[in-house]
Amino acid sequence: MDLRRAGFTAPRAGCPLAACRRHRCAGNTPTQPLIDMVFVVADNEHGPQLWPNRFADAVGSPGPGLSRDQCRCVGYSGRTRTDEVQFHRDRQDTASEGWQHLLALVDEAAADGRPVFKPLVGMSAVERRQVVTLPPTIVKLTQVRHFVLYGSNLVRIPPEIGAMAGLEVFEPYTSHRLHWYPYELTRCTKLRDSTVSTRVLFGNFKHRPPFPALRPITTAADTDFDALDPGVWGADAVRTCSVCDRQIGDQLHQVWISRAVGTDVLPLLVNACSAACVAALPASAPGYVPTPHTGGPAITQPDAHYR
Repeated sequence: MDLRRAGFTAPRAGCPLAACRRHRCAGNTPTQPLIDMVFVVADNEHGPQLWPNRFADAVGSPGPGLSRDQCRCVGYSGRTRTDEVQFHRDRQDTASEGWQHLLALVDEAAADGRPVFKPLVGMSAVERRQVVTLPPTIVKLTQVRHFVLYGSNLVRIPPEIGAMAGLEVFEPYTSHRLHWYPYELTRCTKLRDSTVSTRVLFGNFKHRPPFPALRPITTAADTDFDALDPGVWGADAVRTCSVCDRQIGDQLHQVWISRAVGTDVLPLLVNACSAACVAALPASAPGYVPTPHTGGPAITQPDAHYR
């Protein structure tokens, strides 16, 4: 992600941006965009430049109450990275006011065919905190081209996002509990731009945190695919194959793959119906684990960009 596009700068050694009022890479990760403009002075420039904060209007009011939970699952540097990670176990409370409000907002956006959808803007802080995933009804948002989830409390995104055929720009920026994405996101073939907090992603190039360990094969004889533990499988149900879109039958094969989606390389969870579908997956992005894998601390990743 281009930090200038997001309205932040990175004051690292060797970085051309020498001074800024907001230093994201120095550990300043605010829950709300506090200013609309950022002054930047670069070494090769004669004076300050004004860069807009594109997310100043991306969320609703800041309170009362917290809008999201804190998360340090993957660490934020080579020193703070953990040796093992797990999926968040949160289950969506479908009776909560936040969930019911989000359902109504999705229905409204589908009905009027709006091209830009910023659902969190219309929700209170308490409601935003109550939402940890998106409803399957997002399949109706085929006219949405720009989807903004800035500062969300999401821990997972459902595979139904792959049905958002018109999606061109996807921005879940500063959603610090969102460490991975569904492989179905690659079905959004028009998606050309994204803004993701890459530092919180499993396997990110900056400090290479690990991936959650997956079970290579889970059988229907042993496990009900409609009643899964999200802390183990990453979802409370898996019904269709991420690769061929057929129903999951007797076996579930889960693997990780890192692929470029929009303008970011994302860790993608694949729920496959067979070993043949796993074998049909494309190659990983350069600079990442080259083949699909099952995660865990034993997986060897390339060297981290930062120590």
